[in-house]
Parts: sequence; structure tokens; C-alpha cells
Amino acid sequence: MSRESENLAEGLFVPNEERNPLRAAVQGARPELPKRFYKSSSVGEAEGGYAVLLDGRTVKTPARRTLTTPSAPLTSALAAEWAAQGERLNPSSMPLTRLVNSAIDGVVERIEEVAADVAKYAGSDLVSYRADEPAGLAAAQAEAWDPLLAFARERLGAELAATSGVMFLTQPPEAMAAVASAVRAYAGEGAGAPFRLAALHTMTTLTGSCLIALAVALGEMDAEAAWAVAHIDEDYQMKAWGADAEAVARRARRFEEMKAAARIAEFFGDAA
Repeated sequence: MSRESENLAEGLFVPNEERNPLRAAVQGARPELPKRFYKSSSVGEAEGGYAVLLDGRTVKTPARRTLTTPSAPLTSALAAEWAAQGERLNPSSMPLTRLVNSAIDGVVERIEEVAADVAKYAGSDLVSYRADEPAGLAAAQAEAWDPLLAFARERLGAELAATSGVMFLTQPPEAMAAVASAVRAYAGEGAGAPFRLAALHTMTTLTGSCLIALAVALGEMDAEAAWAVAHIDEDYQMKAWGADAEAVARRARRFEEMKAAARIAEFFGDAA
């Protein structure tokens, strides 16, 4: 792989906010995806674990670190994403690679900060805020979310409250501390910690709930069930008013990210 091709691989996965969509709009065209520059992808042993190889050469993350994980099955899944690319490389079809890049570049050196960011969601967690009406929505929320509060209480030792209407709810400090402890225990130590934490952070931000994310990470529910309980409100509205095609497509893309995060959590298991 040439140095130019290596730059293409890195540039594909620069976070969207670091690109310049306004410039593309001024130019009147979307940036063209780069052509595939390799014939084969594989897995090779590398320092720290296993690396994705393109035509026998390692791939770099956007921060120019080697795309390496301590899990052979995960690295094989990454290589499969690269192998599945067509004539042009489309990062939207490579959710595992994007998530692993974020773990390597954004989490490895910020474990405590990222863990704290996940845990703070408990203070305004999706499952703690309920609708007063309509009655059907309130009942659907209770059916989906009460078990998650029970999970927090019984598995995490966190007695989190719920409220309805627009009133802000301050959670007990001891409950917040219990969630923070559970997040850190799940992340664990060692080479797998950044990957577990990156997966947990992604699931938290996608669902708006660290309880849903922890339930998936700790094997209480699968990604499909978690996605359903995270979208109780949206599904209720769609049944009442119909679905918007763009919103449905956006949700489908986000679900691919959710499934990728759940796969990484499954690859690394529970560190606690």
C-alpha cells in the first residue's frame, strides 16, 4: 500500500465535524469517496494484539496509530468490513472500524473522562422521564422502562427514581455513585478497557440511557430489544402520525452503530 493510499485510509475516518461540508456545498457537489486501493484484507499479529492488514500492510487510524485490537475475532470482523468494500470505500458501511478508531484514538488516554461522561447520563436518563399522557404512551414507557430501573437497583445497586411531566429530577448522590462504579467496573483494566468503554459510550449516546447501555453490555438484553425500548416515544408517534422516510433511514443507520457497539461488548465480555 502506497503512502498516498495510506493517507486515503486515514482520511476516510476523520470525524464528520472535522470535515468541511460548507466547502463541499459551495463547490456544488458531495466529496467523492476514494477508490479502493487494495486487493485483500487479512489479520496479522502485531504489538498489542492483532492488526488489520491491507495487502499485507497495517492500516492507520486518523491519529496515525495502528489499527490493532487485543481480540482476534474483533480484528477479523474489522478485516471483513474492509474486504466487503466495493470499488469505493464507504465508511458508513464500516461501523466497527469507526468505533474501534474512536476507542484507539479517543478513549485509550481518556479512560476516566469517558467513564464519567457515560455515568453522568444517569442524572437525566431516558428511562427516568415519563409522559403524563396519553395514557397509552405512559403505559408503554412503564412496561419498557420499569424493568430497567429494577435492573439498576438489583444489579448495579443504584436506586434511581422516575418522574413524569416536565419536572427535573435530581437523582440521589449514592445512586449516581453506584452507576459510576458500575461503569468503571464494566470497563475494567488492561487492553480491553478502551474498547468496552467505547462501546458503552456509543450505546449510551445512541439511546440516551446509560442503563440501557449497561443492560446490553452486561447481557441483560440484546441490541434489538435495547433499540426498541429506547424508541418507545418515537414508535408511539409514528403509529399515531405516520413515519418520516428520512427519519426512518437515519434511525436505521444509527441502529447499525448500535449493533456494532453491542458486538464489541460481546467480543470483550464483562470485565467485572
